[in-house]
Amino acid sequence: MNVYSTERIKNISLLGSSGSGKTTLAESMLYEGGVINRRGGVENKNTVSDYNRVEHEYGYSVFSSVLHTEWLGKKLNFIDCPGSDDFINGAITSLNVTDTALMIINTSQGVEVGTENLFRYTEEYNKPVIFVMNQLDHEKSNYDSSYESIKEFFGNKAVIVQYPITIGPDFNALIDVLKMKMYKWGPDGGKPEILEIPDSEKEKAEELHNALVESAAENDEELMELYFDKGSLTEDEMRKGIKKGLIARDLFPIFCVSALKDMGVRRLMEFLGNIVPFVSEMPAVTDKNGKEVDPDPSKPASIFVFKTSIEPHLGEVSYFKVLSGKISEGMDLINMNRDVKERLSQLYCVAGNTRKKVSELIAGDIGATVKLKETRTNHTLNAKGCDYIYAPIKYPSPKFRTALKPVNESDEEKLGEILTRIQEEDPTISVEYSKELKQIIVSGQGEFHLNTMKWRIENNDKIELEFFAPKIPYRETITKKAKSYYRHKKQSGGAGQFGEVHMIIEPYKEGMPDPSIYKINGQEIKVNVRNTEEVPLKWGGKLIFCNCIVGGAIDTRFMPAVLKGIMEKMEEGPLTGSYARDIRVCIYDGKMHPVDSNEISFKLAARNAFRTAFKEAAPKILEPIYNIEVRVPSDRMGDVMSDLQGRRAIIEGMNSEKSFEVIKAKVPLKEMNKYSTSLSSITGGRAFYTMDFANYDKVPPEIQEQLLADYEAESKEE
Repeated sequence: MNVYSTERIKNISLLGSSGSGKTTLAESMLYEGGVINRRGGVENKNTVSDYNRVEHEYGYSVFSSVLHTEWLGKKLNFIDCPGSDDFINGAITSLNVTDTALMIINTSQGVEVGTENLFRYTEEYNKPVIFVMNQLDHEKSNYDSSYESIKEFFGNKAVIVQYPITIGPDFNALIDVLKMKMYKWGPDGGKPEILEIPDSEKEKAEELHNALVESAAENDEELMELYFDKGSLTEDEMRKGIKKGLIARDLFPIFCVSALKDMGVRRLMEFLGNIVPFVSEMPAVTDKNGKEVDPDPSKPASIFVFKTSIEPHLGEVSYFKVLSGKISEGMDLINMNRDVKERLSQLYCVAGNTRKKVSELIAGDIGATVKLKETRTNHTLNAKGCDYIYAPIKYPSPKFRTALKPVNESDEEKLGEILTRIQEEDPTISVEYSKELKQIIVSGQGEFHLNTMKWRIENNDKIELEFFAPKIPYRETITKKAKSYYRHKKQSGGAGQFGEVHMIIEPYKEGMPDPSIYKINGQEIKVNVRNTEEVPLKWGGKLIFCNCIVGGAIDTRFMPAVLKGIMEKMEEGPLTGSYARDIRVCIYDGKMHPVDSNEISFKLAARNAFRTAFKEAAPKILEPIYNIEVRVPSDRMGDVMSDLQGRRAIIEGMNSEKSFEVIKAKVPLKEMNKYSTSLSSITGGRAFYTMDFANYDKVPPEIQEQLLADYEAESKEE
């Protein structure tokens, strides 16, 4: 395997909706570059890209796959990304480490919702985009309709470089208006016959050529002057303008292929080799401190690990990009996230499930290594003297959550290890072992996302799982003042137990002044705050603990025990066992016994006094509320709005953005169970949404009554 210098390396993402043909295109490009000697097929389950069992089961990509090929003396690194929005982590990861995106269009479908979603991410990461019209050989292919949908969604920056002469099963030729030639293939595809443009196509080709020349010239003042002077540009001049337009996202070239028949693939690769920007021509990467990282092979080595996977016979494989310097086999680097030394014992260039050992990799290149001890996804590894550290890749918040448990309880420990491994492989899956809910909560990008995870665990790891609706992390609080006292007294032979605690509790809000007098049930109680302890609660909110004891009614040494007793009931709220929050407690009186008082006595007295006061303070259950932003086609706006209102949503705003209507709302988490599945059903998969935690708010009275009844019934069963 050749070692390529920075100025000979190009990194490219393969994006597109499910079924657009990304994996088939990758197979043809690797075949044309000589990396593989025969082309596999998705239906035959033998492509280098889709090699996991679950991908063979479902028939399309679940994981992103790192690939490479060599073409025209250059190295083209590709990352083939899943098309389903449930597996969006692949595309987001890829766009963080590549420089250009090929957006594959299934010409029997045109621009799909997945295309729009993925294009938004190319906007966010400011990556050049090339549209590739694929499946022109399909019987339902419609090039003209697909082209119109591209123009509708992405505007006049999308410019034709190629168009087909015929489409459908007879597709075998196209016109290239950059080269101004016709490319024609035999039934086996591969190397084309390059011919002059037929007379019947000359007028159309000239018109599109001029449009391409004009688009290329618009990206460079010098080219624009040449264009005005000569009325045209040479091919080299056009390449210069197209490259500038690509980098600035002012031009999106449109190419044509049949990936299945290997038609148009060589010409596309030629364009990638000649015009797509090299690593060194793109804006420099910055580390998390904003420092620019120049892809200079002479600088100290620095790599970023962007993906981790567990591979049969290899174990843990770490995929990385060399951002500075060069690395070699056997080299020691420092993991900047863990401050430990790691040795790169082996280096690989990767083509899906095939790997070639290499002696070194240079800035800009993508590779893999194995058996790093402490290194995980999003970690930075540097040579001595290099202080770069890169920000972790950011992924969308989870949209779908479920509780799970193994059918066989003896598998619990093994399941924990497997879930940890799965999180490493897919950062958009989060796992929470909730002490509060007494459940394992797994969250992901959609129902299919988590069902795929379940399939992998059940079929690869042989652990049968059960999914069920997750509990909601409710909170409890109070809405008015209340007072209570409790005397704990126990005598049994030897030393007894005695402690009496008097307290007042009230709702707490930030900025409240210290209390001085309370009026409760017609009784006036004056208090003198000696000291205040503010306890931030790990589940949100605060407990404010005020010591108002005068005259030594309770010895200071017992106050920590009083606080501990209160905290025990805060952790197990009196209403439903949920965490309590935002309460101020004033301990204003009590009694001790010179012999029998001890810490356990005051802890139990405080615990029981707090429980009594809580129930008399008009307690309320709070539920988690989430911000939700839904992007929906205008023709489905009414259906989506009705569905949200049925979920107790409060609509906060609506506006239009490109081809979408945007709905912003607040919705209780309880009502969001399986929303991603419902939204997809309502809109035919054309809408998408994001959600994040907003705040806690009171549940409606009828829901509180039901929650109390459910908790009482559950307690009786236990």
